[in-house]
Amino acid sequence: MQPKDKIVLLKDALNWVQEQQKNNRKIVFTNGCFDILHRGHVDYLYRASKLGDSLIVAVNTDSSVKMLEKSPERPIQDEESRSIIIASLYFVDKVLLFNEQTPLKLIQTLLPDILVKGADYKPEEIVGYKEVTEKGGRVETISFLDGYSTTRIVNKILGK
Repeated sequence: MQPKDKIVLLKDALNWVQEQQKNNRKIVFTNGCFDILHRGHVDYLYRASKLGDSLIVAVNTDSSVKMLEKSPERPIQDEESRSIIIASLYFVDKVLLFNEQTPLKLIQTLLPDILVKGADYKPEEIVGYKEVTEKGGRVETISFLDGYSTTRIVNKILGK
């Protein structure tokens, strides 16, 4: 399967999730910008994948990254590039783009079994916590690898 074949629209993701759940497979969902994929991202996504049977990753569109006001130069890579790179990871099953500031609409639609974010959040503060836990799912946090961040890489390139 080509990485681009893992990138799906919401309706296709929903069909896939429902089929997986019908076969008693636990769906893990996470999201992020994943601007410059680095070791910290790979470690985080790999550990997220191990919490269930299948991993779906929602990637912020370029306009949604701008809404987050990370920096005027971000995203550095366009949404298509970021999505294909994430889809290239063997432990990522599906990738979809979202254009909102948060993935709440996706979470409400897909209702994954396990929702994952970084440990810089408390589980009950994570967007989608209520929707996932009310359905009987769980919300997990994963600590980040120290020393790895897109901002750190950008600053190193710029000599800051």
